[in-house]
This record gives sequence, C-alpha cells and structure tokens, in this order.
Amino acid sequence: MKLEVTELGPIKRALKIEVSEDEVNKQFSQVYAELNRQVHIPGFRPGKAPLALLEKRYAKAVEEDVVRRLVPEYYERAIRQAGIVPVLVEVPPLERVKIKKNAAFSFTATVEIKPKIELRDYRPPNPISLKPDKRTVTEEQIHSALEVLRERQAQLQAAPPGTALAEGGYAILDVEGFLELAPLEGAKKAGQLHKVGSKVPILGVEVDEHLVGKKEGEFVEIPQPYPSTHPDQRLAGKTVVFRVRVSAVKQKSLPPLDDEFAKDCGPYNSLAELKEKLRGEMGKALKKDIEESFKDQIVKRLVETHHFEVPETLVERELSAMVRQLIQVRLRQKGRAADFEDPVKRQEEIKRLREENLPEAKRRVKVGLILEAIAEKEGLAVEDEDVAAEIERMADELKLSPQELRRVIEAGGEESKDELKGRILADKTLDFVYRHAVIQG
Repeated sequence: MKLEVTELGPIKRALKIEVSEDEVNKQFSQVYAELNRQVHIPGFRPGKAPLALLEKRYAKAVEEDVVRRLVPEYYERAIRQAGIVPVLVEVPPLERVKIKKNAAFSFTATVEIKPKIELRDYRPPNPISLKPDKRTVTEEQIHSALEVLRERQAQLQAAPPGTALAEGGYAILDVEGFLELAPLEGAKKAGQLHKVGSKVPILGVEVDEHLVGKKEGEFVEIPQPYPSTHPDQRLAGKTVVFRVRVSAVKQKSLPPLDDEFAKDCGPYNSLAELKEKLRGEMGKALKKDIEESFKDQIVKRLVETHHFEVPETLVERELSAMVRQLIQVRLRQKGRAADFEDPVKRQEEIKRLREENLPEAKRRVKVGLILEAIAEKEGLAVEDEDVAAEIERMADELKLSPQELRRVIEAGGEESKDELKGRILADKTLDFVYRHAVIQG
C-alpha cells in the first residue's frame, strides 16, 4: 500500500491511498470465486461457470463488491500508518469510485483529527490559583429554614368573627353558575378551599379580585361571558353568572419555635438540636456549591489559556445534541408544542436554537478536549468502581434502582456506555485539577 498524507489545515488531512495491482486482482479472484459458487447458470454445475461468462454478466456488481471490501480495510491501515486519530472520515461515495482488474486502485479520504494541545499550567509547580470564597451559613439562613418547616406544619383555623379577606388569606367557598337565572348543570362546587391571590380559577372563573374585603357569609356575583365560538353550545355567546358564597374565613396558624416543634420535625430532642442539624446540612450544601463555583473558575481559566482550533465535527455533534434536548424540553412544556407543529416554524425555531447555542457548543467541546488531554497526560482512567458509583448516584437522583438504570444504559449500546464513561472521566479530571489548585489567602 502507498500512502500520501497532505495537510489541509491544522486539524484536517487528506489521505491518498493506493492499493497494489496484485492485491486488487487477488480481491477480484476471491469475489468471482464466491460468486461462482452462489449463482446458478444453466448448463453449468455450481462453481464451474467460465470466468469470462461471469465477467460479462456480473462485472459491475463485482467491482462494487471489491470496492466495499478494499476501502474500509485500507482506510484502517492508512490511519494506523499515519498515526492519527480521526473524529471525522469523509470517504468518497463508493458508487463514484472506479476500480478495474490488472490496475492499481486509488482513493482519497479526508480526515478531521483532534488538535494537538500544548497543556498550560494546571498543577504544581504552577497550579491554578482561585479567589477565596468566604461564604458561611448565617443565622438568618437557619431562621429562614426554620420558617419553611413552620409553614409545612401550619394549620388553618377559623379566623375571628368579622375578619375580612385579604391577599394571602384563606376562604372556604361555595360556587354555583346560573344561566338566565337557572342553575347551570355541572357548574357547582361546595367547600372549595381557596387562597386569595393565588390566581387559581374555580370552574374556570378568576375570583381573587372579587373576594378581597369580603367576610364570612357574604356573597359575590361574577358575570362570565363566553364567545360565540365556545364548544359548549349552551354557553356560546351567553353570559353565566357565578354566585360565590364565603362560607368560612380561615387564617394560618404557625406553631411556636420551641422544643415541641423540633420533636414534631423528626428525631430531635430540642430546638437547639434541630438548628444544629440544619446548620450541618446547609454547611454541606454550601461546601458543595463553593466547590462547584471553584470548578467553574477552573474551567473558565482552562478555556482562556488554551488556544487551538476546535474540530467542526465535534461542535456539530454537540450542538445537535443540545438542540435535540432543548426541543424535547419545549415539547413537554405546556403550550410550547405548537411551536414545532408547523414545519416552517419548526425549522425557524431549530435555526434560532442552533445560532443561540453555537458558542456554548464550541466551549463545551473545547473544555472536553482540554480535560481529555490532561487525563491522558496524568494517566487518569475510568475504573469499574467509578462507573458503579456514578450509576448509584444517578439512580438515586432519578428515583430508580441501579439495576434498572444499568439496563437503560446498556440498551443504548456502546454509544451510551462511552458517553457515560466520557462524562465520568471529565469529572474525574476536573476534580484532579481542582485538588491541585491553590486558593489565595
């Protein structure tokens, strides 16, 4: 095999590959021999048909078969000989490649490769330095957490007689709709608990602005017009009057912050013990948040200090995945699915999302390549225990058993497994750089 490598840019190569005449003829002979055993030609026993007759009938099909066999094999040989790791291979369409017996066969493959990254300072003696984060858990935060717990244990009790409803107050309502002074079938609700200001409609009617200032036992009538296009013919073009009675006014009663409250919250003997538990949990959460903030600083620094061309193929792959995920989220959002029903609108939205997310896709690919280079230099790898630990973490987050999640990943094939291992290795590498960073002050 002859190989000629031409640089088309920092991360593109053209591989001109030539297969010898002897190898071409060997493949032709092999394909014709196999064909002879398979086809049935009248007047000849299987495997005994003359080669000239086979060539006359099947020359084009045999040529295509030989090309399909030679191109992948010799392409693999070529990249090994050139010592490159491609991220994209562009092989000419096989139907346009010409091959003949008794002649050498040549084809060209265009290859996009990963860039060579000259790693900058990321560990001692020149580690990344980070600005200190002096955040601590404050008494105000603990008090806010206690208030959340109080809200969870709050009870609704009858308000003092004569209490008028206000924003944030609670009412028990009886609602009934009337059409032309007659009760409307299916438009009645009794004993409905409602928080004033929640903007939650009752029987499709907004009631909040009509309730403010009302007291127990009082009524309010709310006219609700319906358009002529309303699907319910009884209501189309008519006005229904909803009569709302405030059958009770309620107020929220919060438990006192004392030892009894702490005992109601869990296995705590005192309010001080509950506070200490909250302080510990909030401290762990803050520590994790600070660590994530430091890692964000590290990633930003790595991007700023490393300069190289990012392979377009990897960017396109990342961008397509990001857009696909965003579309799935939009389709699950109420009222957003319509954006993708019309083919024209769908393409416009996809184009907008691609333009909007292109910079982030480039950044993600760049970060991934830098971390990959660091992992290779430091000899970092993903072990079986790393995969098991990540599956345990993800399963807990998704409320699945580790066995169920593992089956889901395996169902995705090698691509799904490689994606998981790639993410684990990136996290492991970033953690390595973080542990070798220096926090100022």
